[in-house]
Amino acid sequence: MSTTIVENNFLKYCGSNFLKQRLLLSVLSGKPVTIVDIRSESDEAFGLREYEINLIRLLDKLTNGTKIDINSAGTSITFMPGLLHGGQLDHECCTQRGIGYYLDALIALGPFCKIPLNVKLSGVTESSDSPSVDHIKIGALTVLKRFLTVDEGLELKIIKRGLPPLGGGIVVFKCPLRKTLRPIQFTQQGMVKRIRGTAYVCKVSPALGNRAIETAKGVMLKFLPDVYIYADANRGKMSGNAPGFGICLHAETTEGVCFMAQANSHIKGEGEREPSTPEDIGEKAAMRLLDEIYRGGCCDSTYQWLVTLFMSLGQKHVSKFMTGPLSSYTIHFLRHLRDFFSITFKLENPEPEDDSLPPGAQKVLLTCVGIGYCNISKRVI
Repeated sequence: MSTTIVENNFLKYCGSNFLKQRLLLSVLSGKPVTIVDIRSESDEAFGLREYEINLIRLLDKLTNGTKIDINSAGTSITFMPGLLHGGQLDHECCTQRGIGYYLDALIALGPFCKIPLNVKLSGVTESSDSPSVDHIKIGALTVLKRFLTVDEGLELKIIKRGLPPLGGGIVVFKCPLRKTLRPIQFTQQGMVKRIRGTAYVCKVSPALGNRAIETAKGVMLKFLPDVYIYADANRGKMSGNAPGFGICLHAETTEGVCFMAQANSHIKGEGEREPSTPEDIGEKAAMRLLDEIYRGGCCDSTYQWLVTLFMSLGQKHVSKFMTGPLSSYTIHFLRHLRDFFSITFKLENPEPEDDSLPPGAQKVLLTCVGIGYCNISKRVI
């Protein structure tokens, strides 16, 4: 349950859902936010989780003048954002969530900092509850590049992989600054022309990765002949602190759209599930990718929310973007955009008989006029 109330210029929410969305938009808009009743009725985990507090610490490092007030039980937080500063940071991420949970926030905030971001993050690089670093490197950065006039200085480098539950991975993210984001008109997804991927293993036999590759290729070759999956075997100090394996696939279209899918192994004793087999992981990733291709649109479904954010913050011109069916996360993000920036989108379903649309799920055409968000710290040269 979540409600929005405006009290003394503070946006007030109830519940723990979409905490990251609210804090992220609070930083961008400069509007303070109060969130109450955070798991106040939970018997097991009361109040803020460790990974949420870790995210708040990261946002505090990124900004100057942020004031944070958390009650003793951790069930209420008042967040008054400061100015985005950026610069060179070193952050230890909580292993309860993947590094992708924190990278999402950095990608959204990076272009609007005062000093270009150069962030070193350590923790879990491949996680089932957050986008993997490979997923972000292809999916999220492809979206960001569409809104940046020049992508020089944009980089995401995997120094070392780290799997749950112990992590030990390291990535470096660099992001250039922009005064404004350009509006976008992107409604043609194109046809899938090739499929690529990476199968990684850490502290286990490389043969497990090869088995996952063969299974995934067996599924994808029925769909397309141009399939190549790289094997990334990590040993010794480069393999993090925990054993495991996984695979990340992406399909690229003739228009440069990338659809992503991933699957990771889980350890014995995790819940009531049996240990993963490479064949299960390979097939699961392949079927997820086919589902993404069926959903279609001009971006991966995981990063529909990022498209809506950059469309909203763009210059005061009309932006149009075609997506597949909106995810639940994106729908709530649109509601939060209305709360923080007073912006609404026009959502349309294109006519099914339109021959320019590829077959698949019903598409959604997003249309909005940007608010002309400006990086006040970026000097005009």
